[in-house]
Amino acid sequence: MQTDPLPEKIEQGTAERRSFLKWMIGVLSAMIGLVMGIPYIRTVINSAPLRKLSYVEVGDINALSIGQPQDLNFQARVTDAFLRQEVTRSVWAIKHSPDEVTIFSPICTHLGCHFKWNPQTRHFECPCHGSVWTIDGKVIGGPAPRPLDTLPHKIENGKIYVEWERFQVGISEKVRV
Repeated sequence: MQTDPLPEKIEQGTAERRSFLKWMIGVLSAMIGLVMGIPYIRTVINSAPLRKLSYVEVGDINALSIGQPQDLNFQARVTDAFLRQEVTRSVWAIKHSPDEVTIFSPICTHLGCHFKWNPQTRHFECPCHGSVWTIDGKVIGGPAPRPLDTLPHKIENGKIYVEWERFQVGISEKVRV
């Protein structure tokens, strides 16, 4: 007696269809996982602590007086994960000669308060815990563990450009955050 080949073909077609569906489900699952993982990957990459800094124009060197610290405010674009915003930042600039300037971060090295220049005493003073620095950034009083933090800068066509960065506070070494 002859067996009917039709049930074998049906079983074989069903098996091929099942393996195809399994393969398609695997591919679709991988694609969905990749699409949903992109924001996480972008956040990890964008929040890397040692990312490239960029120079921002903070002012005109000719507007500064020699030997007089000046608080310069500027706008900077900040990207944190998916948030991009303009923030106002400041630096302390001290002009030493027509083409030489020192740029200090305005953040106290003790606990992160913003210090000010006192023209009567000719010192930088922190209002939070009483740290005091000379005009060249050396600590002369208070709990500050290190001198004022200088920022990388350059002068091009009479304009001052600064790379804004933050440093850990409360430690004796200058460590970028």
